[in-house]
Amino acid sequence: MKNEAVEAAYTRLKPHITRPPILTSRLLDRFLGCEIFFKYEGAQKVGAFKARGALNTLLALQEKNQLPERVVAYSSGNHAAAVAWAAKRLGLKSTIYIPQGSSQVKIAATRAYGADVHVTKTRQEAEESAKTLALAKGSFLLPPYDHDDVIAGQGTAAYEAWEEHKKFDAVFAPCGGGGLISGSFMATRLFSPDAEVFAAEPVIANDAAQSFKSGKIVRFNDMPKTIADGVRTLSVSPRTFHYIQQLDGFFEIAEEDILYWSQWLMHLLKVTVEPTSALGMAAAHQWLREGNKGKRILIILSGANIDGDTYGKIWAQDYLTRLPAL
Repeated sequence: MKNEAVEAAYTRLKPHITRPPILTSRLLDRFLGCEIFFKYEGAQKVGAFKARGALNTLLALQEKNQLPERVVAYSSGNHAAAVAWAAKRLGLKSTIYIPQGSSQVKIAATRAYGADVHVTKTRQEAEESAKTLALAKGSFLLPPYDHDDVIAGQGTAAYEAWEEHKKFDAVFAPCGGGGLISGSFMATRLFSPDAEVFAAEPVIANDAAQSFKSGKIVRFNDMPKTIADGVRTLSVSPRTFHYIQQLDGFFEIAEEDILYWSQWLMHLLKVTVEPTSALGMAAAHQWLREGNKGKRILIILSGANIDGDTYGKIWAQDYLTRLPAL
């Protein structure tokens, strides 16, 4: 897939989605000696970047007169709601399989958008059930990341940021299945051959980081228990791994650092961010500590959908007494 696919996706999506703001914090910039720009996808439709990939895929099918009767998906959260929303927007039925332990807010949102929701015991069961149902006539499997139109759609978040600000030295985004970081890499290469692109993943959910280091895809058997529920995937796909191998680095983030930056981002930016969104900031902090002060940095804040249980875990300990520093 050519990088220009992201530009085509942006043109396709522009009439249908929100253009979320880019947020900044002068105080954080002063603490860390750099300029950080946050693309806040919490203000996107369904409260996450996933709306971009889901809708772009269906709109591309519509252009080819290939819309199905039913859209099928599996997800631990935001992709589920995004597919349900996109399907409803185009007048399609949707069936979503979601594993136990997923965010109750995201499950409720998926049902509210009209999807037929099935909660499975495991992530593996969710994937297998969705793929089986998608074999039925008139059904289409819309995967969370393993599809060219999904990746191109996810990349439009970074594309908008580049279009608005023109220059960044480095781009950071979380990585679960790899759709967002792949699309962000493609968008970045449209604007700059030199800007570095980095992925971030929890230490306890580091299948993609292991894959990046080993040169071959590593797959988990069970859904990892990280608080960053948006990256509880079992593995990347060969499609996303192609882009992941071209990244400039991969940062593995401890759960405490995810909590720390979740608190600080909400405090400084005055918006809600999911723990998954904090991964990019935690990675950027590590990168800055390696001697990269004075840079212009883009961080994709992936979403803002948090249930009460997760809120409680985020704020169980006060991290705001420890100021960000290098």
